[in-house]
Formats: sequence, C-alpha cells, structure tokens
Amino acid sequence: MEIEVKLDSAYPEPKVVILTAAMNETVSEIVRKLSEEQSQIISGTRDGLVEVLEPQEIIRIYADSGKTIAATTKDEYTLRLRLYEAEERLDGRQFVRISNSEIINLKKAACFDMSITGTICVKLSDGTVTYVSRRYVAGIKRLLGV
Repeated sequence: MEIEVKLDSAYPEPKVVILTAAMNETVSEIVRKLSEEQSQIISGTRDGLVEVLEPQEIIRIYADSGKTIAATTKDEYTLRLRLYEAEERLDGRQFVRISNSEIINLKKAACFDMSITGTICVKLSDGTVTYVSRRYVAGIKRLLGV
C-alpha cells in the first residue's frame, strides 16, 4: 500500500481519498477505521462518588430494576446512561449486546457453552454466568465464527 500526504491550505479539515482498482477487505477495513468515532467517556457512581470507568476493566453492563449497572474488575457502578447509550460509547469490536438488558466485554468472556439448544451460556472472567437471548444468538455465532 502506498501512502501520500499533501499539504494544501484550501482544506482546513483533513480530506481522505482512497484510490484503488477494486473494493476489498483491506480497503473496507481502512474506511471503517477512519469512519469510527473515538469512544466517549463512561462514568459510574459508587458510594456517592463518580469515577471514570476504563473500558478494558468493564466486564458487563446490564439493566436491573430500572438502573444501568456496570460490573468492572474492581466493583459495580451505577451509570447515568441507558443501556443503548452505553453501547454507543463503547467499541463495537470489544463489546457486544447479548440481550435487551445486557452488554458484555468479549475480552472478559471465559467461555461460551453452546450445548443448550436455542441459546448460548456465557461464563465471564469474574465467574458470572449469563445467557445470550435467542434474538442475539445468530449474531454471536457469526461474531465467533461458529
């Protein structure tokens, strides 16, 4: 791949042009990476204090009794976001929705048990066991390459 940078004062904002003979996986990946926005901060409340949560420490985010809870490697925090808002702020390559009420960090999944017909049992690194709802099973299987 050849990369060329031209400086031109006529462009106050950077403009990227990709010249290629055909659309392929590499070009698609470049476009995706250039298009994705930086993930935003997620903060949680615990014992009256607000803390910034590091995405790599989040194990799962789930809804419980009208609240959104983030379980991390340190503790559990209450978020002032709805589940879909937290999902938008997280990296879609690392975090995946497994039900209408839960998002998991794929890097914190210890194993996936697919022996149960119609669903997938997920054991997380902290010992939590959760299930992929039927609606999301096909997407998880595709993501795992199964």
